[in-house]
Amino acid sequence: MELLIVLKTVLENWHIVFLFFSIAILYSSVGFGGGSSYLAVLALTSLAFTEIRATALLCNIIVVTGNVLIFKQQKQYNWKKVTPLVIFSIPLAFLGGYLRINQTFFFILLGFTLLFAAITMWVSKKVISKKTSSKELKLPQNALYGGLIGFVSGMVGIGGGIFLAPLLHLTNWETPKKIAATASLFILVNSISGLIGQYTNPNFSINWNLTSILLIIVFVGGQIGNRLSNKILTPIQLKKATAILIAFVSIRILINI
Repeated sequence: MELLIVLKTVLENWHIVFLFFSIAILYSSVGFGGGSSYLAVLALTSLAFTEIRATALLCNIIVVTGNVLIFKQQKQYNWKKVTPLVIFSIPLAFLGGYLRINQTFFFILLGFTLLFAAITMWVSKKVISKKTSSKELKLPQNALYGGLIGFVSGMVGIGGGIFLAPLLHLTNWETPKKIAATASLFILVNSISGLIGQYTNPNFSINWNLTSILLIIVFVGGQIGNRLSNKILTPIQLKKATAILIAFVSIRILINI
């Protein structure tokens, strides 16, 4: 009986399963989770907005965990610089996830967030650099960047790496490889914190039949992407293609509100 339910769920949602699998492969190959793209896909379905947020965060966690472990093995983390960003983001991601928001506000916030993310990704060629020079953000900057991105991430249901990475590139915070590693860790901790915040909210709900299948799919896709590492698309190509998709979805969401 359970096998029949799984097969029925897969057949009814085959397009979502396929898209999530593709997103996981592509994003994990360049060190990201794909939360914004998961949200974009789910926003076009009939799922409740509370389920959309939770599902996207769970998939984020599954995909970026492998990235974080690989980056750690490669010793890509400068903990003195990474820790302040993460510390300020975690509690505010929890708060963002815990806040009760209605469906209209969620889709307005999601629409503008995705539109901003699309613009950020489209101009990413200007912010990704091969410079090896780096500088350390001051404590107030860490608090502002980490806290603000964490709060918005918790409310919307993304990890925040899509905002943090371009910001760090613009400020020459570290080398591109270390920024990718930092973004992966940032996505992981904020996704966990935001999900816990959502779970403690009485309005929390999730379709475990579909979500369980998607988690398995993105895990497999993430493992494939981790091993391909930039052999499919370069970070620039991926961001350009994704920017078009996310911009289309964001405009459609805002028009239909």
